Amino acid sequence: QVQLVDSGGGLVQAGESLRLSCAVSASGNLAKYGIDSYAMAWFRQAPGQKRECVAALSWLGERTFYHNSVRGRFAISRNNTKNTLYLQMNTLKREDTAVYYCKATMGIRDYWGQGTQVTVSS
Repeated sequence: QVQLVDSGGGLVQAGESLRLSCAVSASGNLAKYGIDSYAMAWFRQAPGQKRECVAALSWLGERTFYHNSVRGRFAISRNNTKNTLYLQMNTLKREDTAVYYCKATMGIRDYWGQGTQVTVSS
């Protein structure tokens, strides 16, 4: 089993910053794999909207993807020692308000965090 725990959300004013974290752990046959064995991504879902990918990191860590709406403001990174994925969010806007989810992918299997709420007020 793979478990992802999202944290770091909160209520902030427009222009402020937040850093989200996603702690990855595994048990059984998957326990030997660290976060650097997964392709990782952050998604978000606003009320009434589809879930969208805002940032992604390849399993080797050499490639990143950013949604156009966050490029230049958000940064995805990971700490292999802590098995933790991060999303640094700067210059937050009201339209960034959503529940943010971490996703880990290995092969054809996806694993999701429980989500953390980010609310940006003007």
